[in-house]
Amino acid sequence: MAHAWRWLRSLVFVGQMYAMMLVIGLLYLPGAILSPEGARRGCKAYCRWVFWTARWMVGLRCEVRGTPPTEGALVAAKHQSFLDILIIFNALPSAIFIMKREILWTPIIGLYAYRLGCVPVNRGKRGIAIKKMLNDVATGHAPAGQLIIYSQGTRVAPGVKAPYKVGTGALYVQMEQPCAPVATNVGVFWPRTGIYRKPGLAVAEFLPIIPPGLERDAFMQRLESEVETASDRLIAEARASLQEA
Repeated sequence: MAHAWRWLRSLVFVGQMYAMMLVIGLLYLPGAILSPEGARRGCKAYCRWVFWTARWMVGLRCEVRGTPPTEGALVAAKHQSFLDILIIFNALPSAIFIMKREILWTPIIGLYAYRLGCVPVNRGKRGIAIKKMLNDVATGHAPAGQLIIYSQGTRVAPGVKAPYKVGTGALYVQMEQPCAPVATNVGVFWPRTGIYRKPGLAVAEFLPIIPPGLERDAFMQRLESEVETASDRLIAEARASLQEA
């Protein structure tokens, strides 16, 4: 009975979350059309709404650990579900995502992504996607800020291993900026697919900055080692808390 009740609460939470995406998107639409900062305010308002409703509707709290960068940086993050997108975006002052091109055609999300200056790429053609990313950075078409890339290219469930894509290393070398790795455990509570949400503490942890100047392969090895080690630690912490509950 308790499981059925939690499943029902999760269903209501997910339903209102997507409904409020439309409501908040329309409410902030005039400001989003006028300026990128207006779009950013709307997106952060939505993040705060999701965090607040997740806390009291399904018992899921969100926490940021470490120190998010405030100046220009490459943010190379672990990606497990929609929730880590919201946590990381809300923690950064000027976040810009590298995203798959299809998102531009998504109602509300696509418009806001465009106004924020997010960088769309064709994920199905990796070589072209990398070239596009590098060109956008080099020509200034990618606005200044914290450029977020998901190094594995897609959502990866906790405990599942997936290769890190070379595009992150290529961007790191090209940008000559520090890289902020981000680990997470959100997938333990908020899965890649499905409705059910578990109570607990979802964490996105900003790890120590990797300074510019490393060779690409050395950077990639360091990035993967640090992000995977920290994510495994956070996942173990999350699973232990579920066993104790």
